Amino acid sequence: MRVGLTAVLDDLDREGVRVDVPARAAVDGFTWDARDRATRRWWPQGLTTSAHGRWSGRPVMIASWYAKGLLGLLGLGSRVTVIDPAGERPRYRHVRLVHRPGPRWLGPLRPMLTVRVHAGGLAWEGTRLYVAAGPFGFRVFDLDDVERVARWRGRGYRYVLPLHSAHRTRPRRDRSEMTWSFLTFDRSGDTPRLVAGEYGTKAAARHRMVRHALDDLGLPASADPEWFDDQPHRMQGTCQVGSTWFVTASAGEGKAGALWAGAPGRWRKHAGVLATGAEDITYWPERHQLWTLTEWPHRRWVYAIDPDAWPGPDFEDTPSL
Repeated sequence: MRVGLTAVLDDLDREGVRVDVPARAAVDGFTWDARDRATRRWWPQGLTTSAHGRWSGRPVMIASWYAKGLLGLLGLGSRVTVIDPAGERPRYRHVRLVHRPGPRWLGPLRPMLTVRVHAGGLAWEGTRLYVAAGPFGFRVFDLDDVERVARWRGRGYRYVLPLHSAHRTRPRRDRSEMTWSFLTFDRSGDTPRLVAGEYGTKAAARHRMVRHALDDLGLPASADPEWFDDQPHRMQGTCQVGSTWFVTASAGEGKAGALWAGAPGRWRKHAGVLATGAEDITYWPERHQLWTLTEWPHRRWVYAIDPDAWPGPDFEDTPSL
């Protein structure tokens, strides 16, 4: 039965816990319940909020997870978590990402197969949820399409979110294929533009970001977008606050991550201010806060950052990448 996102918000079944996050930049935060803090099967990656911080008059966040290992990827795939972050014990529920092969006339008998992507980053525009799919581009889901199903059909999940569409953009001949490690929306102009970036270690050949204009369907409108080469290494996510861009960068297990502020080609690095396992980042305009999350088992936090406390570069104050 198609019930939409509001039904999930009315049926949240897990509770997080408010904690002091061990990160210099953290101003507020929480962690998952004991099962989700410890699991090595599922790994959190992406994070977003609704465009105006509300859905049906309520605060909403969505996180993404992927199942690690070959068996996890093939059997479990990816999921998202719908979060009501209010109060001392934020409530949430996991929703399985699925797609439906076969003819539509089969209706509820159509099989539900898992969506198998890394889900490294999320972006939200209207009712559409954009999910980064690594070398496979990105996937789009419509949050009005959330379905309530019998647990045996959802493989233990009460709610599933069917795939709306899959997309893979082609670069120019002088460009190699883009890896969609994370994505966000640039809302600095009259219309949103889709921004994607790719993760790479310091030794990797590419650390790029790309910005696409969108068509009326909310999809990249041109095969020749705006490219930004030689960006920070180990990028995990990006977002914008006005004209200032922020990028999270990981540093390996047990090491504090970095927050970069500025704009492509002109950055200021705030080293060691993020918790270990830094992942995606998003901006919550209603609260004027950045929010990010971490991935390592038993060190999994979702936390806020004051963007005004971590400014971009002054003139001629751009560090080496």
